[in-house]
Amino acid sequence: MIREILDKINDYATIIIHRHERPDPDAIGSQLGLAQLIKNRFPEKQVFAVGEEEPSLQFLGAMDHIEDSVYEGALVIVCDTANTARISDKRFTQGDFVIKIDHHPNEEPYGDLVWVDTTASSTSELIVALFEEAQLRGFALSNEAALLLYAGIVGDTGRFRYNNTTSRTLKRTSLLVEKDFDQNEFYSNLHKRDLKLTRLEGYVLQHFEVVEGKVGVMKLSKDVLATFDVTSNESSQLVNCFSDVEGLQTWVFFVEEEEKIRVRLRSKGPIINTIAQQHDGGGHPMAAGATAYSWEETDDIIQKLLEVCSN
Repeated sequence: MIREILDKINDYATIIIHRHERPDPDAIGSQLGLAQLIKNRFPEKQVFAVGEEEPSLQFLGAMDHIEDSVYEGALVIVCDTANTARISDKRFTQGDFVIKIDHHPNEEPYGDLVWVDTTASSTSELIVALFEEAQLRGFALSNEAALLLYAGIVGDTGRFRYNNTTSRTLKRTSLLVEKDFDQNEFYSNLHKRDLKLTRLEGYVLQHFEVVEGKVGVMKLSKDVLATFDVTSNESSQLVNCFSDVEGLQTWVFFVEEEEKIRVRLRSKGPIINTIAQQHDGGGHPMAAGATAYSWEETDDIIQKLLEVCSN
């Protein structure tokens, strides 16, 4: 599969890389890391990374803004996105050939070529695996590419604390840290918070609830977000802020937007992506996202979390 992907990269003069909307470090890291690897090997090719900007991750790199005409005859690669509804920039269908590279459950095997490996910690780890093979074709790992892929792995492993961190993950990460980039500066940028977000964290710690000693619940209304001048996307940085409370098996953030409620689900063991799938979402067994359309529906999600904890 990797060889087929590398063949396609070799064949196309224009390559456009997408990832999911509301990106996290793995989405940005795998997207820009792959772009950098290709640019380093083929400086004559046109390589673009597209999608909406995420202010909190702009220290990793910026997106390209391209015309529709650039897609004509182009290779499109979509990183870290399980289904087409979540792909940022819907023009991905306008290219000549589409490749999907992902580590989420393959709920929607879109594209002409699909490489999904759910045993990988992150899509960034898969890009490192691709690089391992690509070295035989003259690819080199720059400091910039190493930092980007390191960022993605760190993000999806929770700084190597989650149980998706395998010996293979650490071996591949070791290839990255051999390069010359400043890990301290990276972590400083990754965990940097505005004062307003720090104040919101204080509010969350005062107001989250624990249901039956098992399920942590935080409901953030539009009014609360407006009071602290924090966007729905920015609030995602706080999803684990009370995760260490004794007894918690799962926890959930409900964040109200204009016409829906974003649902962020996390777990220390019980499988919760099946619940996400029942509410217009999906993800990993212990980290998933969904959508609710009323506060009554959020109560239903809490009950389902209680059930999986009991089971």
